[in-house]
Amino acid sequence: MNRLKDATSPYLLQHAGNPVDWWEWGEEAFAEARRRDVPVLLSVGYAACHWCHVMAHQSFEDGGTARIMNELFVNIKVDREERPDIDAVYMEATQAMTGQGGWPMTVFMTPEGHPFYCGTYFPRAQFRALLQAVDKAWTERREDVVGQGRQVVSALTARGSGLAGEAVPEEERLAHAVRVLAESFDAARGGFGGAPKFPPSMALEFLLRHHARTGDGGALAMAARTLEAMARGGLYDQLGGGFARYSVDAEWVVPHFEKMLYDNALLARVYAHWWRLAGSPFAKRVALETCDWMLRDLRTDDGGLASALDADSEGEEGKYYVWTPAQLREVLGEDDGAYAAGLFEVTGTFEHGTSVLQLLSDPEDPERYERVRTALLSARAHRVPPARDDKVVAAWNGLAVAALAECGALFDRPDLVRAAEEVARLLDDVHMRDGRLVRTSRDGVAGANSGVLEDYADVAEGLLALHAVTGDAAHVRRAGGLLDTVLERFGDGSGGFYDTADDAERLFRRPQDPTDNATPSGQFAAAGALLSLAALTGSERHREAAVAALGPVGPLAGEHARFAGWGLAVAEALVTGPAEIAVVGARDDARTRDLHRAALLAVAPGAVVSVGEPGAGDVPLLEGRGLVDGAPAAYVCRGFTCRLPVTAPADLNRELRGLLD
Repeated sequence: MNRLKDATSPYLLQHAGNPVDWWEWGEEAFAEARRRDVPVLLSVGYAACHWCHVMAHQSFEDGGTARIMNELFVNIKVDREERPDIDAVYMEATQAMTGQGGWPMTVFMTPEGHPFYCGTYFPRAQFRALLQAVDKAWTERREDVVGQGRQVVSALTARGSGLAGEAVPEEERLAHAVRVLAESFDAARGGFGGAPKFPPSMALEFLLRHHARTGDGGALAMAARTLEAMARGGLYDQLGGGFARYSVDAEWVVPHFEKMLYDNALLARVYAHWWRLAGSPFAKRVALETCDWMLRDLRTDDGGLASALDADSEGEEGKYYVWTPAQLREVLGEDDGAYAAGLFEVTGTFEHGTSVLQLLSDPEDPERYERVRTALLSARAHRVPPARDDKVVAAWNGLAVAALAECGALFDRPDLVRAAEEVARLLDDVHMRDGRLVRTSRDGVAGANSGVLEDYADVAEGLLALHAVTGDAAHVRRAGGLLDTVLERFGDGSGGFYDTADDAERLFRRPQDPTDNATPSGQFAAAGALLSLAALTGSERHREAAVAALGPVGPLAGEHARFAGWGLAVAEALVTGPAEIAVVGARDDARTRDLHRAALLAVAPGAVVSVGEPGAGDVPLLEGRGLVDGAPAAYVCRGFTCRLPVTAPADLNRELRGLLD
């Protein structure tokens, strides 16, 4: 066992038995490189990464390759999910030097941390040759190598984030962003662009909000087509629920089988919002099945949600999920086996004559379908499951809190709301240390890594969504504390935010990227949470910070709207107000509950909701709001200026529609 045996990251622990003399990231490793006068080899990946496993099997588990690595380098392993700051800085270098990026990421650097050669996956023979070539260059052309590293650092440091801020996009710029998305929209198969296709969660949220505000049928059509195609195809687990990371083809048929918490949290919420907007029973089913999958397969003993499930089982990608016609008949018998093969498109679309299950249309016989699905799910439970990365990441659990709370409230599933509260409690009990957020925990023990911007923003977002559902004012206070830290520790002095706090470990560059990736960018997520907090509290400071943080949306929306989806969604809320809905009444009064539900069903983009007893005043939006003739009442406000209170859900709906006219 090497040094990684004491790591908390499941990804690092996967490499604890390698013959490579791995180090965790830290000054000790760089000091050792300086002492030995050798370069550092940095390998970055994550537990559910298929090609990370391939390179590990081919090279890091190979004694001969390990001997070369140990002799010539100090080797450092990093879990990109634990240390997104390290990943971001060196991925930027990798992309700048090679024109592409991915994982595993392989970086050769000086003992000062300056990268001079970067790449991703290398087959064993090529990797061995590269090790020897880098050593030869280090030995014979040291000055050139060190100089190249300095040039890379200088160039990356000088260019900043590359996105100047401007005024928040208003009507025409938002409409233009829809047109930009339409240019790359795949009308036949849904999604944007060609293969591979990733679930565009943030762009879909923008399109739904834009339709809600403007009635733009084209925006809704793009969102609906994509949402249906993703959940009909192999990207979605037709037996157990939940989405895989991406589709390797343009038709959403064959997924890359790893399943990530963040994708599913974002998608569950988007499908719930589609249902809220259009009433689609299909959307409701997918949202609920995705929530149920998160709780069934990712829930940890301490009440949190694990990061991911691996793509592989028994050494084969997708083996847990795929089927042959013979396997279907073995479980279901001849008749139901043939029925299932036709229903789920089992025609040999994957490897070794297997198929990923699809459900291209709703079954004509729901009872038979449910019987078959249940039987197959039960049989699949006896297969060897994919490995689980059971670390709890604050940001992704924050996204899950929002999804579980909203789905629980919209679909009358109080168990989902309770689960959201348990996750929020874990984040408060375990992930807060000396008033600051810790990024990861495992088995109820906090890790050593400080929270980054997305952790603060996404946890705040989840807490504010949970407040809307439960009315617990403590969630608003906790979100406010997190967002105050964002303002105090993450600001760049120009209205934007760095991805790390001002007292975080210093890398050769302080990471800052306002663009969305697999999750909302930290900056746009912060903007959304700041705007919601301002709407609940009346804080002009937080609203101004939200507006400033949206500055890069305009430049991105002009050409790269897919990478500004969350910022565009927040901008839609800003144009609308957002709507502020205060519901006042006894919580055990059915009339209060009816008004509260009507408020949660509001499609006004980014609407905030607070519910409380008369005179509670724990949340500023509720202050001064009272009953009307002894009856529970709802107040629709914008900028803390309220319309006349109403006492009936139908009247509340009318007032909310008035905001969008």
